Amino acid sequence: MNQIKKYAVRMIFSIIIFLTANIPILTVSYIQPWWSLPLIIGFLLINIIPSAYSRRLPQKRLRICAEGCELLILFLISAAASVVFLLMMIPVLFPSDKMTWFIGLMTVILAEAAVFWNGIIRVYCTSAQIGVKWRAIGIICGWIPIANLLALSKIIRLAWNETEFEAYRIRLNESRREEEICNTKYPILMVHGVFFRDFKYFNYWGRIPKELEQNGARIYYGNHQSASSVKDSARELSERIRQIVREEGVEKVNVIAHSKGGLDCRYAIRMLGMDSYVATLTTVNTPHRGCVFADYLLTKVPQALKEKVAEGYNATLRKMGDENPDFIAAVSDLRASVCREFNEYVLDCPDVYYQSVGSKLNVASSGRFPLNFSYQLVKYFDGANDGLVAENSFPWGENFTFLTTKGRRGISHGDMIDLNRENISDFDVREFYIGLVSGLKKMGY
Repeated sequence: MNQIKKYAVRMIFSIIIFLTANIPILTVSYIQPWWSLPLIIGFLLINIIPSAYSRRLPQKRLRICAEGCELLILFLISAAASVVFLLMMIPVLFPSDKMTWFIGLMTVILAEAAVFWNGIIRVYCTSAQIGVKWRAIGIICGWIPIANLLALSKIIRLAWNETEFEAYRIRLNESRREEEICNTKYPILMVHGVFFRDFKYFNYWGRIPKELEQNGARIYYGNHQSASSVKDSARELSERIRQIVREEGVEKVNVIAHSKGGLDCRYAIRMLGMDSYVATLTTVNTPHRGCVFADYLLTKVPQALKEKVAEGYNATLRKMGDENPDFIAAVSDLRASVCREFNEYVLDCPDVYYQSVGSKLNVASSGRFPLNFSYQLVKYFDGANDGLVAENSFPWGENFTFLTTKGRRGISHGDMIDLNRENISDFDVREFYIGLVSGLKKMGY
């Protein structure tokens, strides 16, 4: 019933916009001039509050975005009706009263433009999911017939789905706030992978930490450098773990580590005595068995080129705050040959619970650059992968969870940490981590 009401209101509003846009022609033959004032007032009110439904959304940003979508839908309906009407009036007004028709055309253009720009500005300013890509496509295709309608329809669909999904997530978290399902016995330490960072300039884990905290989790970050050997990163992480235990007065931490961070943490736990301070280690898309692709690159690529690439990376990472980044050392420890030796002496500690998570892309084009490019290279050497790491390299510990989607997309290395803040069909990354942490709570950790 609510949907029927919403559609009925939408049609009424579309009719008001249509009538207002075509006042010059309609007042000549079809309606009394005094109708113009209430139509104009209605038109202005619709542009201010185009939807009562949006008023019920739990966040101002979502309300503005939903109203923008509604205005764009009203624009499409009323503009289509106005085009048909103007075409029908050509034989009626030409040639005797063609000036009225041209005045009507200008009024339609101005009125529909007001509705369109009111809607598109709201959506562009508030939607996160349309991203740079569809913003650019919308601007480029805006001047191309048919293509502009297709692009606009896609933008509306992305933004509308965003408002509904984000509203659902907000309400879900509110409904279970008192349960604190992520309030584990030990706090959560989130450890980033290579060439990324979780402090200063960049939020590595996207929207995940905030949602975990809303459900009771206590979150800490590794705060270590972005590019170092496994041993050097492990030493940094050991100091960080001791700092958390000492300053926060906790006995242990639960570690969630992404990519190379999983290897760093395994070394710290086994070789640097962190098994006394780590209750659980959950590795996410970690190359436990390394990458044959990395072996190939470091063996076949000329030394001069390797040094040039490393120099560029290291220079950039220093500007971002790293004290002594080492690109070659970091990549070298990800080789399959090195990881085979690593696994022989960095064994699991009996008092630590180990589990792992992995994912894969279903097609290369689903990954954001550069993962869409590297996917094919990794597939050639290692098989099915997430854009960087092969599927058979992920499993480690007592429990392994493998993820992908039903459709063509799949889940990339970056998707697993919400790197692009993208809502993916069939995979809610924030809810996945909430389930992961609440599972640790249920096990007593």
